[in-house]
Amino acid sequence: MSSADALEQLAAQIRSCQKCPLGRLRTHAVPGEGPADAEIMLIGEAPGYHEDKQGRPFVGASGRLLEKLLAQIHFTREDVYITNVVKCRPPANRDPLLVEIEACQPWLRQQIDLIDPLVIVTLGRFSMAQFLPPSARITRVHGQPMMQEDRAITPMFHPAAALRNANWMRDMEADFVRIPELLAKVRALRAAREQEGRGPEQLSLF
Repeated sequence: MSSADALEQLAAQIRSCQKCPLGRLRTHAVPGEGPADAEIMLIGEAPGYHEDKQGRPFVGASGRLLEKLLAQIHFTREDVYITNVVKCRPPANRDPLLVEIEACQPWLRQQIDLIDPLVIVTLGRFSMAQFLPPSARITRVHGQPMMQEDRAITPMFHPAAALRNANWMRDMEADFVRIPELLAKVRALRAAREQEGRGPEQLSLF
């Protein structure tokens, strides 16, 4: 089975998931979308109103901002894989609960394994918390990539938060501009490791 087929099979399982109460409240689950061989994976927090209605990630104002930021680095949303930590909309767009995050963690891990991205961009603190220590604060570490295994994790503000805060918007724009350089470095690092037969390093500064 190809990675694309496996990813679609996984999406079908997510759409029928009832592992937490959100499964009974949703209009549509939102597995994510993008190519199975995407080098960049963007991970948000949870679907909102528009995402729940359409079954697609980041289709409201946050999605338009994300598309604008991607365009500035010569990418489109079709070039990257976009998903969320939680696959169903929490009521009234509240923060996802721990039980909901834990229920969805296996889905996210399987997506990462299948896509095997070079760069993961976490959008917001709930996404960042899946990869960075609990002591990490997004206002301090945003835009600072870290190597985890053989890929870079770079935390950024959530687009919805950037839309509400002009300073965070400037920070997010500056952080996005550095993605192509980061991607090139990780691409070269992976190639060198494969050539030399070295194993991936665990969580170290990039």
